[in-house]
Amino acid sequence: MNADATAGSAGLGRAAIVTVSYNSHDVLPPFLASTPAASSAPVEVVVADNDSTDADGLRAVTEAAGARFLELGENRGYGAAVNRAVATLEPDVRWLLVSNPDVVLGAGALDRLIATAAADPTIGAVGPKVLEPTGEVYPSARLVPSLRTGLGHALFADLWPGNPWTKRYRQEGEQDLRRDAGWLSGACVLVRRDVFERLGGFDEGYFMYFEDVDLGWRVGHLGLRNVYEPAATATHVGGTATQGSSERMRRAHHESAYRFLARKYRAWWLWPLRLALRVALALRAHLTHTR
Repeated sequence: MNADATAGSAGLGRAAIVTVSYNSHDVLPPFLASTPAASSAPVEVVVADNDSTDADGLRAVTEAAGARFLELGENRGYGAAVNRAVATLEPDVRWLLVSNPDVVLGAGALDRLIATAAADPTIGAVGPKVLEPTGEVYPSARLVPSLRTGLGHALFADLWPGNPWTKRYRQEGEQDLRRDAGWLSGACVLVRRDVFERLGGFDEGYFMYFEDVDLGWRVGHLGLRNVYEPAATATHVGGTATQGSSERMRRAHHESAYRFLARKYRAWWLWPLRLALRVALALRAHLTHTR
């Protein structure tokens, strides 16, 4: 770990890590085990639980790791759970690392993300290089989808993975360069606390998917930057909590994609393009269901 990363974490205010659990028994222990080495300074870790069937068991795992368990008693979605957890943090927490529970943080990852953000006040959010268990890089820093890239990606991503719209949207070939992005994956992203609160947190209208796209888009509208920092790493290990619900998840993904683009391009004269997007997303949902 670089000396400047250590200094950045220790001298620039407190940080907190927030994750959301939902029947996450298989992935939460390794996630919690990875948090102490992610920072050279003490970090509060909060697990917001979206009404898991064994909340008591998850509470025991969380508290045994020295983290705080926030039992919500309902499931209003990922963004709503993060917002609830952030609202319980002390005012002196300046940095928020929002992470899925099926992630293992790399050593020094939080220090590196904070050091990058602290070096430039125009940076609102920073995301690490997200790795698959195979070591492949997941495209976690992307352009904000437009109608053109949204339509092209929706129609061809599964049938023609190398299509130009998907490649441009995912900014493929730029995974080892620190660079600006339109948005950063909510699987693991650092956000300035004051920026997060200025934006009102995640838009709770998204139950799952695209709340991170929307957040990155709104960060950009504040005139701030979303920065991809490959010197910090996190591994997305995956979990079993959502297995067996692929159809529901696919439907939620397409509904959230349409919601975001329809809100971004809401002028009345753009209704033909919104209709084309709705058709393209419905077609993609049908094709992925039948494959």
